[in-house]
Amino acid sequence: MTDVTHQSDKQDLQSLTFDERMHLGAENALLCMGVTAQDRVFILTDFARQHIAQRVASAALARHADVTVRFLEHYGERPLTVFPDTLRNDFLTARPTVSYYIATAQPGEIAFRIPLLPFLVNELKVRHGHMIGIDDTLMTDGMCADYDEVYTITNRVYEIVKHARTIHVTSEKGSDVTATFHPEWKWVPCHGRYNKQGAWGNLPEGEVYTAPATVDGVLVCEVLGDFFSEKYGVLEQPLVITVKDGYITEINSENAALAQEVHDYLFSVPNGNRAGEFAIGTLTSLKRLVGNLLQDEKLPGLHVAFGNPYPEFTGADWDSRVHVDVIPTNCTIEVDGRIIMRDGQFVL
Repeated sequence: MTDVTHQSDKQDLQSLTFDERMHLGAENALLCMGVTAQDRVFILTDFARQHIAQRVASAALARHADVTVRFLEHYGERPLTVFPDTLRNDFLTARPTVSYYIATAQPGEIAFRIPLLPFLVNELKVRHGHMIGIDDTLMTDGMCADYDEVYTITNRVYEIVKHARTIHVTSEKGSDVTATFHPEWKWVPCHGRYNKQGAWGNLPEGEVYTAPATVDGVLVCEVLGDFFSEKYGVLEQPLVITVKDGYITEINSENAALAQEVHDYLFSVPNGNRAGEFAIGTLTSLKRLVGNLLQDEKLPGLHVAFGNPYPEFTGADWDSRVHVDVIPTNCTIEVDGRIIMRDGQFVL
């Protein structure tokens, strides 16, 4: 369903004030989830992102939806590393049709978020907008994208890769990896339209992902996921990750302390060093890294994550308690011999 008023009033973003762009970002968050007056919206936020949660809540109230807002800090001392029963009960009481996670990332909290997501989408069947690490930059940039365009390009890429056997990716900074794929594991198109119950996406949106069977080669990465994103932003010295048969064998960087920190984290749990996600970003309005994984992983190109393969959604037959994305830039992507991206630009 297209929001006709929203689409007909498109303006050059550069002509909008900061407040107008924040408002547009909040409206797009509702547009992606198809929020109407019939919805019960549950927003889980924290003190640091209350101002963003408030904008989304106000926009939902303007559509006459029922809105509940809860703060992570009310459920225990952060970082929360388990899914609190009190929060589970609050969700069950509210019976939301739509939920949003609008909060910062803290070390160890992915252990809480991993069980939260299937609870929301598989058990409660909500339409969920996952906005972990959202900030003002993302609200006024990626969240202001043309989501009709995102929908179109994402689905075009999905149709190309969904039966892929091999994908080869290189980058100007030295990445050179080849991935193979399990015929029964699913590619998931994250196209920004989630009107059906049980559907979810990371916002800002725009990617196609799966769990790879194998990954081999070298990744030269400029942004990291999970809490590393907020801690380090765009890396001053790239992280060089060597992968063999799907598992990390080496992590190097001129910043030796960072390389050791990432190594220790990924090797701290079973399968933490295993490639769990292989994805292609499709948010074509993005032109640069901003140092925030939530948006940077949508930059047109490759990102790979080590750890949790989202088995509930991809069909992968293994699991892990960590999930850390890594992002090379200016990629050339070849799918079963067909080049679909050259130097960061789609050639579809």
